[in-house]
Amino acid sequence: MFQLQEELAKLPDQPGVYIMHDAHDTIIYVGKALSLRHRVRQYFQPSHDEGIKKAQMVRQIAYFEYIITDSELEALVLECNLIKEHRPKYNTMLRDDKTYPYIKVTLGEPYPRVLFCRSVKKDKSRYFGPYTSAGAVKDTIDLMVKIFHLRTCSQKFPESFGKKRPCLNYHMKQCPGVCTGMVSQEEYQKNVQGALDFLNGNYQPVEKMLTEKMNRASQELEFEKAAEYRDLLTSVKACAQKQKITHTDGEDKDIIAAAQSGEDAVVQVFFVRSGKLIGREHFFMNVKVEDTKSQLLERFLQQFYSGTPQIPREIFLQEPIEEPQVMEQWLSGRRGARVYLRIPQKGMKEKLVELAAKNAQLVLDQDREKIKKEEGRTIGAQKEIAGLLGLDHVNRMEAFDISNISGFQTVGSMVVFEKGKPLRSDYRKFKLRTVSGPDDYASMREVLTRRFSHGLAEMEELEEKGLDEDTGSFTRFPDVIMMDGGKGQVNIAQEVLEELHLQIPVCGMVKDDHHRTRGLYFQNQEIPIDKTSEGFHLITRLQDEAHRFAIEYHRALRSKGQVHSFLDDIQGIGPVRRKALMRQYAGMEDMKNATLEELEQVEGMSRQAAENLYAYLHQR
Repeated sequence: MFQLQEELAKLPDQPGVYIMHDAHDTIIYVGKALSLRHRVRQYFQPSHDEGIKKAQMVRQIAYFEYIITDSELEALVLECNLIKEHRPKYNTMLRDDKTYPYIKVTLGEPYPRVLFCRSVKKDKSRYFGPYTSAGAVKDTIDLMVKIFHLRTCSQKFPESFGKKRPCLNYHMKQCPGVCTGMVSQEEYQKNVQGALDFLNGNYQPVEKMLTEKMNRASQELEFEKAAEYRDLLTSVKACAQKQKITHTDGEDKDIIAAAQSGEDAVVQVFFVRSGKLIGREHFFMNVKVEDTKSQLLERFLQQFYSGTPQIPREIFLQEPIEEPQVMEQWLSGRRGARVYLRIPQKGMKEKLVELAAKNAQLVLDQDREKIKKEEGRTIGAQKEIAGLLGLDHVNRMEAFDISNISGFQTVGSMVVFEKGKPLRSDYRKFKLRTVSGPDDYASMREVLTRRFSHGLAEMEELEEKGLDEDTGSFTRFPDVIMMDGGKGQVNIAQEVLEELHLQIPVCGMVKDDHHRTRGLYFQNQEIPIDKTSEGFHLITRLQDEAHRFAIEYHRALRSKGQVHSFLDDIQGIGPVRRKALMRQYAGMEDMKNATLEELEQVEGMSRQAAENLYAYLHQR
């Protein structure tokens, strides 16, 4: 259960991105902050006013999460990536797919240029960025052109040597005059290498030179020139900041790091897709005190990638694991292509691993109690139920319910909980075929028979084809069947299982006179259950979900049944002929005034169908 005040108190005074969710787990807003503590708290202060739209958003917030970064600049880039990935409802100002600027060095040309661009292509050019200030990027490009004497024209060399007169930049001594053909590639490449060194972060020489020129101009009372150098120096510092959140290689990779304390550990995974960090997930793990982080990461890789369909080409780890070649071979087999495990030692990739480790430690320190509470609410509740029933384990529970109104359109529902949570992909609904009238026992017998007969048939078919039984939609049987009722419903389920030669524990969820769950009926006795326990709350959620699912299906069928035409009651008039009649005639009276021959002329109408319609209209 998300406790707002508790979570607000845990917010760190660090830069990062905060993610707001509504009650349906949908991301409705993504924002950045220099201080997560101060910014997120503002939303929930009565005196805070950011307009009607933000007020509407705050009312819909069910919970929030956050990712810390090393700087506000990184938070800004990450915010952009997350908004593009999730399209939150309230981030309307950032829905224009605005891209961040890059600096492009055209190394594929004999005489490279330094250009401003907003997209990264797979070519021979070298890209730097992204940056958050387009103006600062342009200023820096201008600065590099002046300092390193790089060309700005778009001519193709050496084809264009001597075809045009040198431009103004040549006469201002900002370009060596490549167009004259008097500059060798080797000499020009030295200038390009200086620009690359600057863009790679070695900007101290340039910064020192600008500072000296600024101070000299100031001492000589040339304040306009000093201000120009000052502004250029500011632009250099703004563009020189390292970016860790986005890579320009365009590769998919996962960044994995862990934090451990005693028997508790949190593993943080950053998902980088097409070079952009688009999301993260953390996983709580129970470990032994003597386990090393290397062993923890190895076990996590085995468990996580055995259940996820997407495995990237590269996985960056905080520490090396034992026998990495074996793990790479296994991952490559699952992916169908080569997978590499990397341990970055320097640069941006190492910083990303450090960032993942920092977020893992934050989750471990601040959210340990919440995660354990959630485990108690789900897996712990299932263990409690297994203990009450004397079963070794309970992982998958299936509950069934019947819904009808005086026997009209009776339907059945099957809901599935795994690890204490709804598994909606395995929900099933049944429209009764053999039962007429309000007979819940007969209805439940049909539903259970169809569910398990279908499962057995699927198992047999898959076995003949040599396929895994888990690939079927009905082949996964529950550890326990939870019936919505007491002894009568349990007996029906046990009879069906005996007929099908299945051995699955059946438990009844007994209700009191006020239709509230009071206990469990198992093996011919009622078992009391503590109404304050997590096991009781899980049973209630399961029971309510089965009832809700059945009611919704029944309501949908009723709504569909209410859309009825008198033409549906006439033999030979199906959907196609009904539409043709309604296109030609305004209503029943117009059809009644038509002759038999005219009705027969309607598109697709047969003589027999026209006679049936004519007889129906004129017997009234």
